[in-house]
Amino acid sequence: MTLNIGIVGTGWFSKVHADLLAGMEDVSLKAVCGSSKAKGEEMARPYGAEGYGEITEMLDAEKLDAVYICVPPQSHGAIERSLIKREIPFFIEKPLGSSTEIPASLLQDIKEKNLLTSVGYHFRYQENIQRLKAALQGDKVGMIVGQWMGDMPGVAWWRNQEQSGGQFTEQTTHIVDLLRYLAGEVTEVYGLFGNRIMHEKHDGVTVADVGTVSLKLASGVIANISNTCVLPGGVGRSGISFYNDNGLLDWNPERLLEVRSGDSKEHVNSGNPYLTESEAFLYAVRTGDRSRILSDYEDGYKTLKVTCAAFESAQSGLPVKL
Repeated sequence: MTLNIGIVGTGWFSKVHADLLAGMEDVSLKAVCGSSKAKGEEMARPYGAEGYGEITEMLDAEKLDAVYICVPPQSHGAIERSLIKREIPFFIEKPLGSSTEIPASLLQDIKEKNLLTSVGYHFRYQENIQRLKAALQGDKVGMIVGQWMGDMPGVAWWRNQEQSGGQFTEQTTHIVDLLRYLAGEVTEVYGLFGNRIMHEKHDGVTVADVGTVSLKLASGVIANISNTCVLPGGVGRSGISFYNDNGLLDWNPERLLEVRSGDSKEHVNSGNPYLTESEAFLYAVRTGDRSRILSDYEDGYKTLKVTCAAFESAQSGLPVKL
């Protein structure tokens, strides 16, 4: 049976997903919905799909088995509601919103319908993250340190706090999500955010360009995750490190390093986690078996709550309990 898929959004990430879908057997990309019909049609053309400018128009015209949502954080709400109403499974890129308000109400509706969802926390699908998860089993972790250090994306919405939710919610969310996936739930956060450089270099910057967040986990583990977007293009570092009495486990998107006393092992990353996460989602659409999906809407919402609490803490100067 061929699955008919729609995509909402026409940015770079929509194309990443569209290319992967186009290469899959028994999968047909049927429709693309853009912020205008012209944008939808332009992206749809190379895939032999139909272009639309309205989600309801696309859903009325096409019989879709699932939809991929790849839109900026501030654009969530109406898209998901249209799909929930029609009980169409959806894959959604992170974060679920720029704040928790809309996702909280969407989550209630999703749970009521038991709708199949998947969230694009693709690092969870990396072989090295699975290897790291296995290595941590039975370990008593002492401390965890993570970071996402890079440049500032060139799109206007990203630089606007209300639209993107800021770097910690829009980008560093990946590291926060890995912290939850590998070490358990966060119970308290204390954030310090600052504006050092970017608001002087560019107009309309309302996001912090440096930040550090201390996190307390239910297990008693203490963690710290820092980020900045002041670096020049092409310069950066992101990853997460686990420290304990056995040694150090250090992960970044390219490799996993295990350092034990007198011994170290490096695992270079292989495979394509974007493909793996799509295959897991489409397998669930086909069979009803959700076991291969590593982050659904409810799980993605828990990560959003942590990142939004960090912003709230930075605003108030006080720790926030979750």
